[in-house]
Amino acid sequence: MNRRKFLRLSAPLALAPLALDGISLRAFAPNSLMQQLSCEGVSDRVLVLVQLKGGNDGINTFIPIAQYDTYAKLRPTIRIPSTGTGAYISLDNTLAAADQIGLHPAMTALKNLYDAGKVNIVQGVGYADQNRSHFKGTDIWLTGGDSTAENYNLTTGWMGRYLGYSYPGIGGSPTADMPDPLGIQLGSSESSLGFHTADEHTASINLSGQDPSGFYSLVSEIGGAPIANVPNSEYGNELQFIMDVEQSISVYAERITSVFNAGTNSATVYPDWRLADQLRTVARLVSGGSRTKIYLTQLGGFDTHNVQIDPSEPSIGIHATLLQELSESIKAFQDDLQALGLDDRVMTLTFSEFGRKAAENGNWGTDHGTLAPMMLFGKGVQAGVTGTNVNLGDLANDSQLQYQQYDYRQVFTTVLQDWLGAANDTINATLFEDYLSQKLPLVANNYLVSPDCYLSAIATSINPDAANAATPAIALYPNPVRGLAQLRYQSPRYTDGTISIWHNNGTQISVRKISLQQGDNQLVVPVQNLPAGSYWLRLDTTDGISETLQMVVY
Repeated sequence: MNRRKFLRLSAPLALAPLALDGISLRAFAPNSLMQQLSCEGVSDRVLVLVQLKGGNDGINTFIPIAQYDTYAKLRPTIRIPSTGTGAYISLDNTLAAADQIGLHPAMTALKNLYDAGKVNIVQGVGYADQNRSHFKGTDIWLTGGDSTAENYNLTTGWMGRYLGYSYPGIGGSPTADMPDPLGIQLGSSESSLGFHTADEHTASINLSGQDPSGFYSLVSEIGGAPIANVPNSEYGNELQFIMDVEQSISVYAERITSVFNAGTNSATVYPDWRLADQLRTVARLVSGGSRTKIYLTQLGGFDTHNVQIDPSEPSIGIHATLLQELSESIKAFQDDLQALGLDDRVMTLTFSEFGRKAAENGNWGTDHGTLAPMMLFGKGVQAGVTGTNVNLGDLANDSQLQYQQYDYRQVFTTVLQDWLGAANDTINATLFEDYLSQKLPLVANNYLVSPDCYLSAIATSINPDAANAATPAIALYPNPVRGLAQLRYQSPRYTDGTISIWHNNGTQISVRKISLQQGDNQLVVPVQNLPAGSYWLRLDTTDGISETLQMVVY
């Protein structure tokens, strides 16, 4: 039985303690206590992701005005008019002529945010040899991968790796320091691969069924080390899945309900859109005291092969409605945050698995493409446009955009470090490639996190030679590692045991016996034969002690 099928079958197990006014809610448990930052305000920052599912047509979202004649020839029936009824909106007359953007007329709310200095548009984003399958393309964006052999089939998500590495440890119980899940997903009944950690047992359950708005309430949990006594079999996997479901309900339902009830929204009127309801819930949770770091929201419907526009009026239709929902929902969200006094804590970022072809397809629509824009919103963004318009005059085969300007991981790296304060080691463990030297000016200067305030995973990655450094019970260095790692363990007594390495799907890769002396032990862990990725390293002793660390191999 595959996990998605089991997810659907598990729904009847549900009770209904967590309705949250009918908003779809999925929670992801932290791996451990939050390490507090000493820099005021940084530790309270939040990232909200908006996934535009289906492949947003960036060319009709942001029309390249200087190339309008070429644009009109490529899209004779679906082009947005330059004059008259339904004409595009000039975004910013201060931009250079080649950079001038015609904003889709359905996005007047985005124009208002842009004029208020709360929008950054990143042009021409993708990755080399971009995959144009919805499923694989989405997986690549969510895992932080690409089309290279080493990054094509990553099984953990970049959000999960970031959270797991920034807040290391095992277990998933709320504590006084971190009572909330580190990540929450809204708007979908299926667990996002982006939140998968090194333990694949992602528990999900439908708690309240459908309400009149079409939403459902869910609680789920990820994280934790492999369970030693669960059989290594399909039965064992599903047994663990059920155990996680039960733990999730008991651990987080009460806390999230409490935070939701303690929170409020301002007098801001949200439009009657599905995305608006998700974002309104985020604002209320943040207002109620939630310390969740990443929220993932979703807006689907962007696979516009057919009738993308109304044949009688190109400025209206399916795509226009989606763009209106996106811009009006985010505008209301920003207004609400400002009224609540929370707008300096929250940044919002959009992404889609790919863009669309430069040429229309003959069915008043567009087919799967390559490059697409990303958008950032918030008081803390560096307002403006990053990059220039895509080049419609020099296309690859089959009318595809080429000449990528930015890799999407440059955007993620920038936001993780300059907004959330992720340290260099955290970025390397999250995205596996060096994008630190390729960050973009996306965060306003007065909101940039100082390197002195970066959050480093010191609980699992220490320098053993640092003067006066406290020695934890167990530590691994270097981490990330290539070749050989050193495991340091403070044993309370002489004993024997084992060191085992576990794959991120819960399968044991290797195990070897060890003898431990009382006090400090330093053990070599060879990993030169392991492919790059995230693993669990587990130490068990014969007297019942078990310690687990996450290990990243690059």
